[in-house]
Amino acid sequence: MTAPYANGPQSDPTVQPVPASVVAQVDAADVTLSNPKRAVVALGSNLGNRLETLQGAIDALEDTPGLRVKAVSPVYETAPWGVDADSQPTYLNAVVVVKTTLPPSSLLERGQAIEEAFDRVRLERWGPRTIDVDILAYADVVQDDPLLTLPHPRAHQRAFVLAPWHDVEPEAKVPGLGAVADLLAYVGTDGIQARADLELRLPD
Repeated sequence: MTAPYANGPQSDPTVQPVPASVVAQVDAADVTLSNPKRAVVALGSNLGNRLETLQGAIDALEDTPGLRVKAVSPVYETAPWGVDADSQPTYLNAVVVVKTTLPPSSLLERGQAIEEAFDRVRLERWGPRTIDVDILAYADVVQDDPLLTLPHPRAHQRAFVLAPWHDVEPEAKVPGLGAVADLLAYVGTDGIQARADLELRLPD
């Protein structure tokens, strides 16, 4: 896909940078990991206390052996994907960057376990959910596996994924598809709204 815009979108100017002391603490935690890989995970919720659930999922990721949460994006409110906008509550979406020694299959299992812990129910495709945990990318891995396709097969089409990903990693690329900034410029930002009044935190 070739994006028609030369310049990527700007990050939300209201987002405060992560304090240097927090970054240092997170970096220090890396000594517990041997040869970690970078992975990007998308979170979404449109049922219950959405912000609390997103934070709970982030904390659960951090509690995973062999995984450290390195960065948390701003929060976006978005229309539901794949259904009529007024048929479901709106979503809160965010993206987290992690370092992990888990292989992709184990990271997928952990994401599914987190969904189950928050009572995710799968009754229909694109149905409402308490929490959705999707692996967007794992290092530079490109694979077409029936259990886990990498990068996520629809990440490059979704503004609610690309916008928070761009905020947290402005120079990021979707493996095999191009720069996140260019992909976001191509799909546009209709249907999503930055929620500067809401904040997710890096785990302590």
